[in-house]
Amino acid sequence: MMPSDLGTSVARLHDLVAEAAAILPFTGAGISTECGIPDFRSPGGLWEKTRPIPFDAFMASAAMRAEAWRRRFAMQGHFGQARPGRGHRALASLYRAGKVPAVVTQNIDNLHQLSGVAPADVVELHGNTTYAACLDCEQRYELDWVKARFEAAGEQPPECACGGYIKTATVSFGQAMPAAAMARAEALADTCDLFIAIGSSLVVWPAAGFPLRAKKRGAKLVIVNREPTDFDEIADLVIRQDIGDALAPFIAD
Repeated sequence: MMPSDLGTSVARLHDLVAEAAAILPFTGAGISTECGIPDFRSPGGLWEKTRPIPFDAFMASAAMRAEAWRRRFAMQGHFGQARPGRGHRALASLYRAGKVPAVVTQNIDNLHQLSGVAPADVVELHGNTTYAACLDCEQRYELDWVKARFEAAGEQPPECACGGYIKTATVSFGQAMPAAAMARAEALADTCDLFIAIGSSLVVWPAAGFPLRAKKRGAKLVIVNREPTDFDEIADLVIRQDIGDALAPFIAD
């Protein structure tokens, strides 16, 4: 479906939201760019400038683990100060209204939780960068603790008391996707009657398969993204406008 102007698109989205009993928002980096969180994958994004550290390299090399932590602490100014944008707040409003049972996100920034969606109802496919965890025993560690230990040891990455490596609670390239989150996202896609993909290029699989899954099971599909996606042709509504502008009318504070 071809995108239309903002006013027409918002009016159509309003109708679809009103008609829906169970809405599943699926969010990507685009919803957080107005919050100061850089887009990683797009042209000019961080990963074009700095090659990501794969999971096997992190596990095999203390130098790579140290570099991963240096990069994370360098990004703290972006993640630590970020606050929910209009898109997050709109989805939180629909969540409080009982329209949205949960939010599925590819983002790692914790902004859906900060907007008012209960942590248990934020399905994080790629994890969360605002804390760390032991890869062996899953003990949680706060970043301030990791940073203090890292600096005190001359920028050597700390290890857990169990001997396991401590890593941000994110999913790196080559790391297994979280099975429980994937299963819950599948169940939500199977039972929603309106699937809204927001700020995602829909190219990262298997997560990108969720809109197709929902559509095949009878849900209406809306795509809100500044750039075209491979699923635009099957969508019931394509909004190729600023995400904050498109979703702001749904904020109910």
